[in-house]
Amino acid sequence: MKLIKPCLLAITALLFVNCTAQKKISSLKDVYKKDFYIGTALSANQIEQKDAKVNSLICKEFNAITAENIMKSMFIHPQKDKYDFALTDKFVAYGKKNKMYIHGHTLIWHSQLAPWMTQIKDSTEMKAFMKDHITTIVSKYKGRIDSWDVVNEALNEDGTLRKSVFLNTLGEQYLIDAFKLAAAADPKTDLYYNDYNNEEPAKREGTINLIKKIKAAGGKVDGVGIQAHWRLESPSLEEIEKSILAYSAIGVKVAFTELDITVLPNPWDLKGADVNQNFEGSAKMNPYPESLPDSVQEKLAQRYSDIFKLFLKHKDKISRVTFWGVYDGQSWLNDWPIKGRTNYPLLFDTQLKPKKAYNALIDLKK
Repeated sequence: MKLIKPCLLAITALLFVNCTAQKKISSLKDVYKKDFYIGTALSANQIEQKDAKVNSLICKEFNAITAENIMKSMFIHPQKDKYDFALTDKFVAYGKKNKMYIHGHTLIWHSQLAPWMTQIKDSTEMKAFMKDHITTIVSKYKGRIDSWDVVNEALNEDGTLRKSVFLNTLGEQYLIDAFKLAAAADPKTDLYYNDYNNEEPAKREGTINLIKKIKAAGGKVDGVGIQAHWRLESPSLEEIEKSILAYSAIGVKVAFTELDITVLPNPWDLKGADVNQNFEGSAKMNPYPESLPDSVQEKLAQRYSDIFKLFLKHKDKISRVTFWGVYDGQSWLNDWPIKGRTNYPLLFDTQLKPKKAYNALIDLKK
């Protein structure tokens, strides 16, 4: 026994040192915990925890989650009389288990609709659909989902309303109805309007007018989501800051909901995130098929650093910053707007290793 006790003490001491060391390791969610939530979008495989290394990275770095696809209408409500909550249940359970902020994405969106939804022709049928769809989903997760994208991408680039099956059947009223139905189903959850390019002047003005109309009609809008699918050179920090201030001025929270930064050229100087657009590829459009040059890594790191400096300046107005994906290999930008390219828009590379951009964001808080 005299030999065993010192060994046990040594092992105990070693374990204590390791645990202490682990606690001291910086992570995004820890260094920004007093500023805003740091989130990520989860794929179906990540929700089902099919890769232990990816799961460990998610738990270490993020304290907010959004479902990348599985809560969109075509997946959660595939047939008029059928809902499929299997993966959404797992998503919510994952967030609760890991004490994460859970964001629901999305209730009403013109894209990724189940085919039967696109065939709705008259206002009575559309009203019935919206009431059933929103009430069923939001009520099921009442008290468990912290916020929702109630309406997604309802505006054109000039700030006018986008033509959709919802606008065609109900006119502008569908926007008001959507927010009222969501609030009735769960009065305590935060309700967001979410869009891309709404940091640009015309679309920003359209978004502000839209939120004001919904509120004036008795709808509850708690926040605006700026998707933030951005580029190395644009949008300008000035326009981003103007947007934070303008949205905050009308009494809503600001969330950056789908942040990524493309490092690749886009056809026709394309901006935004309209998933229906696609273009043919070429070597010119895929300049870094094997790896990203250090010079571009530096530009990406500087861009993220500049953006987060601005976020910290206005942290009192910002509720959440969510990256659209965990690591480069899973990014939707590898296939949009040109399929088969290799993009590098996130903070972790294909091997799950932190990039210079990640280190830049950690260093900002040191």
